[in-house]
Amino acid sequence: MFQQVPQVPQAKGSTSDVDYSNLDIIKATQNGALERCKQLIDEGFDINQRDTENVTLLHWAAINNRKEIIRFYISRGALVDAVGGDLMATPLHWATRAGHLGAVVLLMQHGADPLICDGDGLQCIHIAAQLGFAGIMAYFIAKGANMDGQDRGGMTPLMWSAYRVTRCASSSLDPTRMLLTLGASSAFQDNFHGNTAIHWAIVARNSTAVTTLVTNGANLTTRNNTGQTPYDLLKGNRDMFLSEKVLEKMEEVERNSRPKSTCDRLTKNKKVKVWITGLIPASGIFIIGQLFQSSIPVPIKCVILLLSYVFGYFARPYVCNDKYFTVLPLATYFGTKFWVYMTWLVWIVPHVNIWSTIAMLISSILLWYNFLKVWKGDPGIVSSTREEKFRLIIDEAEKRGFDSRSFCSSCLVHKPLRSKHCGVCDRCIAKHDHHCPWVSNCIGEKNHRHFIGYLIMLLVMIFFMIYGASQYWQKACDIPSSSGFFGSLIASAQCDAWVMWITFNCFLHAIWVFLLLGCQTYQIVILGMTTNERLNHWRYQHFQQGGVSHSPFHRGYFQNLVDFFGWHCFGLLHPDQTDWSKTFHVGAEAEHPLLNTKENYQYV
Repeated sequence: MFQQVPQVPQAKGSTSDVDYSNLDIIKATQNGALERCKQLIDEGFDINQRDTENVTLLHWAAINNRKEIIRFYISRGALVDAVGGDLMATPLHWATRAGHLGAVVLLMQHGADPLICDGDGLQCIHIAAQLGFAGIMAYFIAKGANMDGQDRGGMTPLMWSAYRVTRCASSSLDPTRMLLTLGASSAFQDNFHGNTAIHWAIVARNSTAVTTLVTNGANLTTRNNTGQTPYDLLKGNRDMFLSEKVLEKMEEVERNSRPKSTCDRLTKNKKVKVWITGLIPASGIFIIGQLFQSSIPVPIKCVILLLSYVFGYFARPYVCNDKYFTVLPLATYFGTKFWVYMTWLVWIVPHVNIWSTIAMLISSILLWYNFLKVWKGDPGIVSSTREEKFRLIIDEAEKRGFDSRSFCSSCLVHKPLRSKHCGVCDRCIAKHDHHCPWVSNCIGEKNHRHFIGYLIMLLVMIFFMIYGASQYWQKACDIPSSSGFFGSLIASAQCDAWVMWITFNCFLHAIWVFLLLGCQTYQIVILGMTTNERLNHWRYQHFQQGGVSHSPFHRGYFQNLVDFFGWHCFGLLHPDQTDWSKTFHVGAEAEHPLLNTKENYQYV
């Protein structure tokens, strides 16, 4: 029996105006009438007396989340682990089933045992997983419950979560994701069916859980007692929504199940496909440049380009990596850089002075330094050890109640001020600016300065390349001075189409780099915001002052620049030394929520 009894209708006005004097102790407990409960206990009512359904008063207080009454009953000797009701459950079971985190924490603090099984063989963690109460479930784990513990039927919390929690309306936290983040195993099989967690997710048509499990390495080839694998079940559910990651994993299983020819090993090997994808931009630049350079008539060149595009479009799924659009921007950058270097060495060097080449070399070294810092460096990942995660979970449960505005259920960390969980990188980044596909990394507190340095040096290098190309055309090509601007461009392209093609690529890169650098400078200096804050400032309460959005981090244009670069000058400049990975509040707003609404802002 796990039914929360409706409360007695209350009169308008204060709670003290309601007359509870005629209620029996069970009704008084259910409705939170503490004074009436105290009166009846003082008159001699047995604190552990059971009603006609074999239920104690502490059960009723727990299921109705009457924390003050729970404290009172325990102080008067109530048995915290009393077993009763149809399912032979403890008050902790009842509080868990009702989803009352406050009651759960209070009972645990007074010695309630979460490892006791009810009449169905379920521990409290299994019930929390069944009903999607991720916060309660995490609290049990942090307090020592076995996240891989099996109930009487061999079901683990992960199995119950994947099977039952198809739509978690009761919580903004995903129990399946939280269990996997904490290290729960997806390999266990239940006793009756031999199903793993992903078997159960597919049976329940829980697409979200299927994607989460596959992303975290769940095996699609494990057979249950009927010989079915998750792969077989997925193929049988043709009308079930499957994410791109799940489809990719299914294709991999299918490829591995077929006999492999030499051609298959080459064209379907992931490493080979990554290399092919990475070489496409460099190869495309070379082929197009050589086509322009050739003496083939222009109409035929156009036909060749069109046919090449059509061929590439249909061949891409067979020869390219599945993450084509993730790899392509970075590969385009590398491919363009490679041919810029080759063009400078082969075409430009003989026509410019040594100082131009030295300047080009220095700018290139600085560019690579900043690029590597941005590409491979730590953008400011907010991480914690397993012990720190457990401490945070306990702290959240006992003080804040897992407020998604301050707690990241994906990383299990307390979200610092100005941080954001990146959906691409799947990690929280301190002072998050944006995720940049051109460097395949997030831009945050630790690499934002290097990102600006990268943009500046990229513009410098492009300037030298365009300058070198102009010197080449002046000295290697006989272009009349009376040709005009467009006439000179046409004559330069006719003289050497390859140099013109590479210069054109540099010019295109210069446009987006200049715009991006200008936008970044405006945000840093003028607004005192990150890109994420500029796009989502209306979500943050600390940006709303007098009805107008204003950055509380703005310290004046020059000081914003000093703060960003951390400039020191013999005590004359005083940059802000805030560690944004450990800063959680703005001044006097320490106890205020950082978001205006209760929606989970992790993937915005």
